[in-house]
Amino acid sequence: MTAPRPRPEILSIAPYVGGESKIQGANRAIKLSSNEGAFGPPPGAQKAYRGIAAELHRYPEGSAAGLRQAIGTRFGLHPGRVVCGAGSDDLIARLCHAYGGHGTELIMTEHGFSMYRIAGLSAGCRVIETKERHLTADPEAILAAVSPATRLVFLANPNNPTGTMLTRDELERLRGGLPTEVLLVLDAAYAEYVTREDYEPGMRLVDAGENTVMTRTFSKMWGLGGLRVGWCYAPPAVVDVLHRVREPFNVSVAGQAAAIAALAEPGWWERSQAHNARYRAELSSCLRAAGIRVWPSEANFILADFGHPARANAADAYLRARGMIVRAVGGYGLPQCLRITIGTAEEVGLVCEALTDFMQESGKA
Repeated sequence: MTAPRPRPEILSIAPYVGGESKIQGANRAIKLSSNEGAFGPPPGAQKAYRGIAAELHRYPEGSAAGLRQAIGTRFGLHPGRVVCGAGSDDLIARLCHAYGGHGTELIMTEHGFSMYRIAGLSAGCRVIETKERHLTADPEAILAAVSPATRLVFLANPNNPTGTMLTRDELERLRGGLPTEVLLVLDAAYAEYVTREDYEPGMRLVDAGENTVMTRTFSKMWGLGGLRVGWCYAPPAVVDVLHRVREPFNVSVAGQAAAIAALAEPGWWERSQAHNARYRAELSSCLRAAGIRVWPSEANFILADFGHPARANAADAYLRARGMIVRAVGGYGLPQCLRITIGTAEEVGLVCEALTDFMQESGKA
């Protein structure tokens, strides 16, 4: 007798591993491994979540109309061109299944977000990874990889786990060089943290044609990672496709209520962005002073480069011994690095102190 067998490419997928949250034997752990917002969920979102408790037996409004309207108001977008999902991962997978499939190719960069590979392989795509320059996406390498089978290009901007980004002009050159039948998906999960004037999260490119989608999330600055709420802004034809293939009730009642309230929280975006810019710079400066290379980041994390996998592993163990969890990124081809989320002022200070001590002690060894 034989057991049911999945498609062969499914067994080639390495399951996604999220950031750890606990240290065995420790009463308290400072979690800086998942790029969650430094301040948690906004007070208004918490109140909305509690207030919906009596309605949890009701199915959510299927199209998330109220949330789409709130997103449109907050970001100046037409609500009819917004689609919501159970996190942006949900929408990424739907796009792969709708536009990919056997015989097609998906292009991503070598240190790009691992969910693109997982979603692409799951949909039957051949996944092509292009080389980066200084841990930054190379538009020319992406364009050189395009073939008649290419249907999707995924680009996180800023990128996870490197924190690097392409400018508005670079994105426009990339889009202009891609065939019109190729869908460019711009994953702007960290857009709210970017302060550079030459940044474009993707709305302009979506508005300029029929072949670009921008995805966003409530899991980072808006503090709702546990509720799984994401959204995308897309051309009308792509919106139509996504509504055909999405789950009928893909964003929960609580998720919709909390997300609407989060967007309305006075000063939340401004406060969170200012905090992140300040303490990202402070932590980067501190680690560089300790002798650790820090790659430039536009997101709510930094990539600390210890030069060798053994030293990165030792630094990770040293932090854990002090109750701090960061993210090892060997799975992204960066075994010499650790990704460190920008937490509260206290948490940043503790990481700075610990890694300064580590470098001093390891230098004496």
